[in-house]
Amino acid sequence: MTNSFKVKLGQGGFGSVYKGTLSNGIQVAVKVLNELKGNGEDFINEVASVGRTSHVNIVSLVGFCFEGHQRALIYEFMSNGSLEKLIYDQTFSTNNQLGWKKLHEMAIGIARGLEYLHSGCNTRILHFDIKPHNILLDQNLSPKISDFGLAKLFPDKGSMISMSHLRGTPGYIAPELFSRNFGHISHKSDVYSYGMMILEMVGGRKNIEVGADHTSEIYFPYWIYKKIELDEELGLHRSMSSEENEMARKMIIVGLWCIQTDPLIRPTITKALEMLEGDLTSLEIPPKPYFSSPLKSVGSSYTN
Repeated sequence: MTNSFKVKLGQGGFGSVYKGTLSNGIQVAVKVLNELKGNGEDFINEVASVGRTSHVNIVSLVGFCFEGHQRALIYEFMSNGSLEKLIYDQTFSTNNQLGWKKLHEMAIGIARGLEYLHSGCNTRILHFDIKPHNILLDQNLSPKISDFGLAKLFPDKGSMISMSHLRGTPGYIAPELFSRNFGHISHKSDVYSYGMMILEMVGGRKNIEVGADHTSEIYFPYWIYKKIELDEELGLHRSMSSEENEMARKMIIVGLWCIQTDPLIRPTITKALEMLEGDLTSLEIPPKPYFSSPLKSVGSSYTN
């Protein structure tokens, strides 16, 4: 299928991804997992969760291979790679394909995919690793949620969620996953990750940027909150029309609501979607996102 693993598409902690072609000529991505640890929970999670989904914004699992210790997952091929490569690319500001309208459409598409996982399936699926790297783009730059290795299935949508270990990627993990003092783990944990991601889509950079020129610019959510709070020019990576300015502001306000420390204050993904598709004038500015200080880890002082 992969012509002896000739074309490598990517590499991660899970293993490697190769380009393949089925006998009918359809292109696929073959994810070959590393030697499995423990009982192979990531593999089982991926097959069990994504295997029962069917949505335009969720990557399709075509099949899987299971032979001894060797396991692989076969997905539909996504020709434009990951959202991460697109938004952090050095040519971001000059990429004509990626205007504000397209970014706004992507944010809506990802939210629709998450809404489906949270409430559209018979079994609620929490992803626990929403980030730009795990959003794949097809030939039309339509986004699809991928990589369900950390996902959890919850047959009873009202059941309390408990987990034995931390799940996710630093920078996108909700506070309640670090400490129950912040609240209960729920679908709102995915909402937090989604909020951090769409703020990165707006900024065209990582939310924490150690190499920023000014201390106040190191943590993007704080910096952009000030702009929204004072109704200032956004000062982002490219000029925008008034319509595009509205789209960007909607994404920022929704992102800031989604990253609230208290899960009870965060919107559901359905509400976030309504806000993105609604009118900017109807949106309230959220409370300032509070953290003990994300900047302490990079050795800088931060004053409000």
